Amino acid sequence: MRYLPLTPDDRSAMLAAIGAKSIDDLFVDVPEAARRDGFVDLPRVAGELEVERALGAMAGKNASAGTVPFFCGAGAYKHHVPATVDHVIQRSEFLTSYTPYQPEIAQGTLQYLYEFQTQVANLTGMPVANASLYDGSTAMAEGVLMATRVTRRNKAVISGGVHPHYVRATETVVHAVGVETQVLPAAVDAEADVIARIGPDTACVVVQTPNVFGTATDVTKIAEAAHAAGALLIVVVTEAVSMGLLKSPGEMGADIVAAEGQSIGNALNFGGPYVGLFACREKLVRQMPGRLTGETVDADGTRGFVLTLSTREQHIRRDKATSNICTNSGLCTLAFTIHMSLLGETGLRKMALLNHEKALATRDALAAVPGVEVLTPRFFNEFAVRLPKPAAEVVEQLAQHRILAGVPYSRLAPEAGMDDVLLVAATEMTMDADIKILAGSLAKVLAN
Repeated sequence: MRYLPLTPDDRSAMLAAIGAKSIDDLFVDVPEAARRDGFVDLPRVAGELEVERALGAMAGKNASAGTVPFFCGAGAYKHHVPATVDHVIQRSEFLTSYTPYQPEIAQGTLQYLYEFQTQVANLTGMPVANASLYDGSTAMAEGVLMATRVTRRNKAVISGGVHPHYVRATETVVHAVGVETQVLPAAVDAEADVIARIGPDTACVVVQTPNVFGTATDVTKIAEAAHAAGALLIVVVTEAVSMGLLKSPGEMGADIVAAEGQSIGNALNFGGPYVGLFACREKLVRQMPGRLTGETVDADGTRGFVLTLSTREQHIRRDKATSNICTNSGLCTLAFTIHMSLLGETGLRKMALLNHEKALATRDALAAVPGVEVLTPRFFNEFAVRLPKPAAEVVEQLAQHRILAGVPYSRLAPEAGMDDVLLVAATEMTMDADIKILAGSLAKVLAN
C-alpha cells in the first residue's frame, strides 16, 4: 500500500500559497541537462530477490577503495578503522535514534562529546573546540561567518591552495549575508601571495595546510600579517592525521581551525557522512557556532556534564543564533573519539609517520616514470604531479585496469587550466605492491 500523506487538494493549496503553478516550477533553477524526463530505466515492479540481485550487479561495477590499488585523496582519505570502533558505536549505550532534547539526561552522550572536544583541542593546538559540525567545508563557511561577526568586516581572502569544493561551499553560505570572498588563483605553493592581499577591510584570511595540492606550509608569517591588519586567520585541514606529525594550527597562530575529521574513525563511505572539527581562541568562544559541552558537579558533588554553550537556531531565537547547522554528526564524532582513544598520542604519531613514509615511497616511484614531474615541494601524505597527457584521461585508462591512480585536479576546478595535474595520496593502507603496480602501469599508459 502506498503512503501518500498529501491529497491533490493539499498540494494545490501549498503551491498556491508560494505562488507556484506546478511542482515543476520548484525546479526551475536545476539546469535542463540535469533533469530527468520520465522514469529511470528500471522495472516498475519487482520482487525483493530480483531487486537485490539487480542492485548488487550494479554495485559490483564499482571499483571500491578496498579492492584495488587506491591513491585517491583530495579531502577524503582511506585509513584503517579498527573493528573496535564499529563494535563500540553499535552498543546500546551510544546508538540512539536522535539527539536528546533534554541533553543533561544523556550523560554518556555529553561525556564523549566532552572527550571529543578535548581531543580536537589537543590535535589542533587550540584552547577551545566545539562538539563538531557537519563536515570540513561547512566548518570553513562557519569560520568565515564567525570572523565577520568578530571583526565587523565583510571580506574574506581565500588562498589558492584551499580545496575548491570548500571554497564553493563557503561562497554558497556566506554570499547570502553580504560577505565578499576574494579567492586567489590556484597554486601548488599558494601562500606567497596571500599576505599582499590583506587589507584594512579584511575580516579573515583562509589558508589550508596541507593544501589541496598536498603542500605543507608554516603559516606563522601569514598569521602575523593578518593580526597586524586586525584580521583573523582561519586554518583549514582536510587530512586530520597530518596534525599528528606537523606543527599544529594553534602553534602557527591560527584564530580559528576548520577541519575534516573523516580520516580518524570514519571510512570513506562513498562521500559521507563526515564530521567537521571546529576550534578557536578562547576570547572568541561567544561567537563560536554549534554546541560546547562542559564539565561540572551536581548538588551532591558528583562529576557531570552539561551543554555550556548552545548557540544553534534550535536552542535560541533564530535571529540571535550564531549557526543554523542543526547537527553535530554525533555518530561520526563518537567514531572519531573511539579511534583517537585507541591510538593515543604515540599511536597517532606513528600512524602519521607511516603515512608520510608511504607517500615518500610513492613520490620516488612516480618521479622515476618518464614524463612525470612532481610539483609539491613538501608534503605529508599527498602530492601533485604533472603528466604529459590530460590527467583525467590517464586516470580513466588506469581505472580500466582496476587501478585508482588519484584525483585529476580538473575534476575539482575545471576552470583552473590544470588539466595535466594529478593529485596522488598514500596512507598506511598503501602496500608496496600497490606502489609498484601504479608506477609500472602509469609508465605503460604514458608510453602509448
